Amino acid sequence: MSLAFYHVDAFTSRPFSGNPAAVCLLEASADADWMKSVAAEMQLSETAFVVPLEGGFGLRWFTPVAEVDLCGHATLASAHVLWESGRLPRDAAARFQTRSGWLTATRDGEWIALDLPAQTVVAGPIPAEAVLATGLAPVMTGFSGAKWVIEATSEQAVRELRPDLDRLRGLPGRALMVTAAASPGSGCDFVSRYFAPWVGVDEDPVTGSAHCALGPFWAGRLGRDTLTAFQASPRGGWLRVQTAGDRVRLSGQAVTVVAGAWVA
Repeated sequence: MSLAFYHVDAFTSRPFSGNPAAVCLLEASADADWMKSVAAEMQLSETAFVVPLEGGFGLRWFTPVAEVDLCGHATLASAHVLWESGRLPRDAAARFQTRSGWLTATRDGEWIALDLPAQTVVAGPIPAEAVLATGLAPVMTGFSGAKWVIEATSEQAVRELRPDLDRLRGLPGRALMVTAAASPGSGCDFVSRYFAPWVGVDEDPVTGSAHCALGPFWAGRLGRDTLTAFQASPRGGWLRVQTAGDRVRLSGQAVTVVAGAWVA
């Protein structure tokens, strides 16, 4: 089998920053075990598989060890590849059938806007061992679905965080989001980090799906529905977030780093 693949850095305008995703363009649906093997070979936080469908494209996302229900950065990367490769007119919306329903991406100048389902953050206790693994004194803890959320005291605390990943991995978890209001002059409204060692991603560089929850959370806190976010991982990445009821408009940029053919 020969197929086109692309290595794209998402939520950035510069190579070697943002969140890298592999995008594989298929001519027909592929076996899930084969896709898992490709994702394990790629060893990126997400590998996206795109296949033409009536009315749009099918899209599935895999970490190196598991399929996931929603991935923002690999969706953004997939839309970028469809436009850049000429498989979709640059003025046409990219529509994807996914495990999270139909998702749409549109161009907004140099930015790509994703229409994604909003998620909620519910305040409540999370496992004490998870908090201890971060060394933080939380302002708040809570959940977004199966994912834990910790609000830290400051942007500096988020940036300096070095969690005990082995300790986290020993707990029955899915992912941990740590967030805080941005410091004055940071150029953004809030910052975050995202850790998911349970699915083979110790730290995700920039996590679109997390902002489906963090966007509404901070919109409520700050009293505004349009926000700028920075994910303060070592690679770092910028996002624009606009909340509208049960949807989130999530915008970012993308750049292709490698294009090639997969032969297997």
